[in-house]
Amino acid sequence: MSGRRNRQLSFRRRKHTQSRSTRAELQFPVSRVDRLLRQGAYGQRLSSSTPIFLAGILEYLTANILELASKEAHSSRKIRITPEHVQRAVENNQHLSHLFENETYRQSDQMPQPSKK
Repeated sequence: MSGRRNRQLSFRRRKHTQSRSTRAELQFPVSRVDRLLRQGAYGQRLSSSTPIFLAGILEYLTANILELASKEAHSSRKIRITPEHVQRAVENNQHLSHLFENETYRQSDQMPQPSKK
């Protein structure tokens, strides 16, 4: 009888493991966000839901920026979104421009200006 019991247990389906991104229904990698957060100075003080929340925020911001950039590309009669479309979309949106206003590297700032003597 014990042999029959072991055979029945072996036919049971195993639960497939799901990633945290799949469980949270996110496209951004929750585990990678968690790893990068834990490398910081406050890694031990983070709760288990912090990387999920941050990945959700990053995904939301990215989706909004890409939606605005696609509208910019469509208005300029282009099929592909270029970095210029993304830049114009961020500059034209009040909240996003405020979020990125302390940007250190802008395309116009990359070229060194000649000093006047």
